[in-house]
Amino acid sequence: MAKNDINSSFKTFKNHYRLAVTNDDTFEEVITFRLSRFSVYMVLSTIFVLLVGFTVALLVLTPLKYYIPGYGRKESRGEMKALKIRTDSLENAIQYKQKYLDDLKNTLNGNTSVQRDTTAIKVPKTEISND
Repeated sequence: MAKNDINSSFKTFKNHYRLAVTNDDTFEEVITFRLSRFSVYMVLSTIFVLLVGFTVALLVLTPLKYYIPGYGRKESRGEMKALKIRTDSLENAIQYKQKYLDDLKNTLNGNTSVQRDTTAIKVPKTEISND
């Protein structure tokens, strides 16, 4: 039974239809096409493949690829890495200087939060031997 359904589907796929374009004023046929579902499918598939191929070729073979986000030249990638390292080191230097200035300001104002070590150190006595 399933085999008959498949055969009938293929038959409808190959049925022929007529597409006629007529002039609305004179009812004269301007152009006529004899089509089937299969031929329409093939034409649309071919157009799709050609458009995709043209788009890929346009992006690969022209400088338009540099406008794609995340795509760039090798030189600019190296420059970006060097700039990132440089900005990270500059940010660290700014943070260290700001901490130093804050600590210096607190020390000059007398607001020291540094715990001082006041424990006594026990140093063992060493005997000097006279030989």
